[in-house]
Amino acid sequence: MTEVLAGKVAVITGANSGIGLAIAKRFAAEGARVFLAGRRQEPLDAAVAEIGPAATGVRTDVSVQTDLDDLYSVVREEAGRIDVLVANAGSAVPQRLGEITEEAIDATFGTNVKGTIFTVQKALPLLSDGASIVVTGSTNALRPGPSLEIYGASKAAVRNLVRSWALSAQERKFRVNVLSPGPTETPGLLGAVGPDHQLASEVPLGRIGRPDEIAAVATFLASDASSFVNGVDWFVDGGQAQV
Repeated sequence: MTEVLAGKVAVITGANSGIGLAIAKRFAAEGARVFLAGRRQEPLDAAVAEIGPAATGVRTDVSVQTDLDDLYSVVREEAGRIDVLVANAGSAVPQRLGEITEEAIDATFGTNVKGTIFTVQKALPLLSDGASIVVTGSTNALRPGPSLEIYGASKAAVRNLVRSWALSAQERKFRVNVLSPGPTETPGLLGAVGPDHQLASEVPLGRIGRPDEIAAVATFLASDASSFVNGVDWFVDGGQAQV
């Protein structure tokens, strides 16, 4: 069976665990050379060891511009280009109106909005013609979640950014789309809502998603099969935000 990403160079942020790690593993299995960026060195090293020779890890906090410079310096030296960029790194601090702190706003918007902007902008000189950019959004951009007001606002900003960037697709010779998971079984979600959450009851399919299900759609968006797809928000949410 043909590897749909054979020969492609991919960069995935937030790749130490959860959805980012699942995407990196799927991309590598489909023939891509993958660069994993994550804030925590130990799980990043473990992820690279699990994937094998196709993977390179670079400790990166996307809210710190010098970290992004270091990431792209490694990519430039080792691969010389980027065919697929997945801006996946994200942060959520559960707080509701009346409890919101400046620190929570800075942390959430620093990673989810500023981090996404500079993850994409600093990658521009390395993007190959026809490159695919995938930005991780969230159903919370459309469907507010309890105590996730700041997170949802940050993901709504990301959705709007991608729609604006899609207008530059012809000039920049890339395409860009949003991948918006619904509730997915990841350490980040379980840490935010706790083990006793009732999210499955809110999903028409009756369960929360698996990271590999999100990765499957990311692989389609990264592949040449989606070459005429641009500016779309792909909801992989079991119908949660759709009905």
